[in-house]
Amino acid sequence: QVQVVESGGGSVQSGGSLRLSCVVSGYTYSRLCMGWFRQTPGKELEGVASIDSDDNPRYADSVNGRFTISRDNAKNTLVLQLNSLKPEDTAMYYCAAVWSGTWCSLMNQKAFRWWGQGTQVTVLS
Repeated sequence: QVQVVESGGGSVQSGGSLRLSCVVSGYTYSRLCMGWFRQTPGKELEGVASIDSDDNPRYADSVNGRFTISRDNAKNTLVLQLNSLKPEDTAMYYCAAVWSGTWCSLMNQKAFRWWGQGTQVTVLS
């Protein structure tokens, strides 16, 4: 059974930084497409970033240049570095996984099979 566990959320002032981590177990991690999604109350789940098994990242326009996604296959870990945070980045952030394929760069939530429980990020203005 695949398990996905996030950590690292919290509260930060506008312009600050946070680092989210996600650990995956139960599957060959290096073969997975990994993604970060976020959701605020009343809004749909939004794809933030993804990275495929060849280490190719993809970002939503809203975070490109501010967030960095990276993976460590030796540690089964995914990291999302959030810099220059804005109040509109406030959301519950979810780590998700699916076997890697061409769908990875699309960041379509329906394609992702395994999800973490989420970690809250709050950016104070």
